[in-house]
Formats: sequence, structure tokens, C-alpha cells
Amino acid sequence: MNSVLLAIFVMLGLALLRTHVVISLLIGALVGGLYGGLSLADTLAAFNNGITGGASVALSYALLGAFALAIAHSGLPHAMADLAARHLENSQGQTRLKWGLILLFTLVSIASQNLVPIHIAFIPLLVPPLLYVMARLHLDRRLIACVITFGLVTPYMVFPVGFGDIFLKQILLGNIVRAGLDVSGVNVMHAMAIPALGMLAGLLLAVFVSYRRPRHYRLGKIENVEMTRVKLERSSLIAAVAAIVLAFAVQLYCDSMIMGALAGFLVFLACGVVKWKDADGVFNEGMKMMAMIGFTMITAQGFAEVLKASGQVNALVASGTALFAGNRGMAAFVMLLVGLVVTLGIGSSFSTVPILAAIYVPLCMQLGFSPLATVSLIGTAGALGDAGSPASDSTLGPSSGLNMDGQHDHIRDTVVPTFLHYNLPLMAAGWIAAMTL
Repeated sequence: MNSVLLAIFVMLGLALLRTHVVISLLIGALVGGLYGGLSLADTLAAFNNGITGGASVALSYALLGAFALAIAHSGLPHAMADLAARHLENSQGQTRLKWGLILLFTLVSIASQNLVPIHIAFIPLLVPPLLYVMARLHLDRRLIACVITFGLVTPYMVFPVGFGDIFLKQILLGNIVRAGLDVSGVNVMHAMAIPALGMLAGLLLAVFVSYRRPRHYRLGKIENVEMTRVKLERSSLIAAVAAIVLAFAVQLYCDSMIMGALAGFLVFLACGVVKWKDADGVFNEGMKMMAMIGFTMITAQGFAEVLKASGQVNALVASGTALFAGNRGMAAFVMLLVGLVVTLGIGSSFSTVPILAAIYVPLCMQLGFSPLATVSLIGTAGALGDAGSPASDSTLGPSSGLNMDGQHDHIRDTVVPTFLHYNLPLMAAGWIAAMTL
């Protein structure tokens, strides 16, 4: 068995057996490295080299956690809950509020990729304040995880703006051109439209079929997170709004979640919402809330680096493509399947495309795929697995907000639902696009 496959299967298997995702990634990296021919020392060296790449993201999450807890101290979460609770007294109001929340999460997550490219920074700020309202509505958090993941993945797949500009133009088209294919006449939105419809089909399935039934959560645990005992003051609420706006503005200006969260936290200190004597406690508690996702991101970077160092990713692609013997339909399916496996392990579609393009482009040219179909096939193969990977920020981000009170499991309530609702329709849509474009 290929060492990349073995490492990913070990990691996913352990995670599904409720082994902590960090331990699952560590063991998977060790198994993959050793089985792939690396010595223990080389495996650890590659892992250590990789984890440095996740340090910035981990620090960003730690500061966002502190910022989110400062927002809780302002009383803004409870104020939002009180405002929404006015609509909870009758069934008609509850229905409107439920669909309003689903639409809110959809639009904000989509905007975070293209319109206001703050990526997952909005999640710790928007989701925890609304946990109480969602619980009163008996709204299934697995649905919200699917909604947010849709908004985090689909826009960069199809719209060449913000993160989509990076993925579609710089990474996808750039690597395809370097691999020897002229794509000057290709409309990248046209190429990725059918795969995006696959993602939309998965979203509709989650909203209207899979998770439409009520699910109950313990209100007491949520109230502890929201800090309902904090006295609401108008000045504190104004300071909270100002801090959030400033945090987003600084992040956009500096292109740094770290600086944005720090600026927002300092506003709370300056306005007295968080007392100077309490600053250490608030900061530490906030960092603790986000520690799991930070360590997971760091470990995932190490895991990905071990897979690359083993040299078995290209071997996996080559062995997979050797199976179809000129059959275009089988070729498209195998290329998409390999892309799914690689992205599940690496956790980033942005990192998968450069690996796949160098080998897939010559194969697609040889098999007679059009340039439009080639772009669609490679773009879909790269995006597959971003939703549904335990190590992807598209799943870690939603889990970080939905599990603030400890009632949302990362693997069973985010990873498995997003994998089933997005990867399967996306693979089908990507295959259709490759065969018809």
C-alpha cells in the first residue's frame, strides 16, 4: 500500500474511533513516514519542519479566542440573545428566525472569501453569541457546520475574487500553464460552474433533508459561555461593536488575523470593558478555548510535510492514473479520487493543486480532454477533500465556534457531515464537467 494512503487511513480511522485529532495526526504521520522509507529521525525532522508553517495560524486563533471572550464580557452575546428571544414566543417567529440565521451564516461565510476576505476570522466572533438562540430553536449545529463550510469552500472555487483570485488564477491556472497547457481562452468561472452546483446540491440536501429535524442542546452550558450574569451597559455594547469593526478593518489593512484580533482586544482594554486587572485571566481563558484548533492546525502542517517528504504523493498519482488505460471516464474518476485522498491528508486545496497539475495536465492532453475540461478536472480534484478533512480550516473553523460550550464534536458533527454532503456531490459534478466540457 502507498504510504500516503496508509497514513491518511490511519489518521481518519483513529479520528473516527474518537481518538483526539492531534494524536491521530501524529500517529498517522509516524506511520506514513516510516512506511514510506523515511527513518524515524527523518520523519521527525520533516514533521518539525512542517509545524513551523502552522504557528502563525495557531497564534491567530489564540488571539481570536481572547478577543471572543472579551466580546462575551461586554454583554453583546446576551444582548443579541435577548433581541432574538423576542421572536421565540410563537412558532411563526421561530420559523422566520431559524431561516434568518441560516441565511446569515450563509451570506457571511460567502462574503468572508470574496467580498470581505477575512476567511474564518468571523467564526469565533459571530457563532458563539448565537449558540443560545440556536439552542432555543433546536437548530442542529451539524446543519450550521455544513452551511459555513459551503460558504468557506464554494466561493473560492468559482469566483475569481479575493481568495478565489488566489486559488483560480494564481494557483490553478498558473500551475496548469507551467505544466504546458495554454489556457488563455478558458473562462475559469465556466470551468468550475458545474462543480460549484455539486456543492450547492450538497447544501440543499443538508438544509432540507438531513438536518431539518430539531436537535436539543443543554442551555446551562451555553449560558456559562455567554456570561449572562454580566451587567449590560450601553457603553460596553458600543465598545464591542467598535472593537469588531476595528478588528476587521485592521485585518484587511494588514492582511493579518493576529493584528486584527490584537487591535480589537486593546479596544476593550482602553474602554474599560475588560479591566486591566482582569486582562490576564480573560486572555488566558480565551486562548484555552481556541487551543485545540491551534494545535490541530500546527500538527496538520507537520503531517502534510511528512507526506511530501516521503516522496509517495507523486507515486500515488502515477499508480492511480496507470489504472485506466485510455478510458477517459475511468481516468476522470481516478484523478478526482486521488485528489480527494491527497487533500484529506494535507488539509488544503491550495496545496494540492500544485502537486496534481504537473502530472494531470500531460495526462489530460494525452487523453483528449479539452483545456476547459482539464481546468475543471484539476480544480475539482484540488477542492475535493477541503470539506471533510479533519485538518482543514474549512472544518476546524466551524468547529471552533460551534464547540465553544463543548456540545459539538469536531469529527462526528463537522467532518463526517461535510464529507458526506460535499465530497460525494462534488465528485459526481466534477466527473460530469470533465466529460461534457
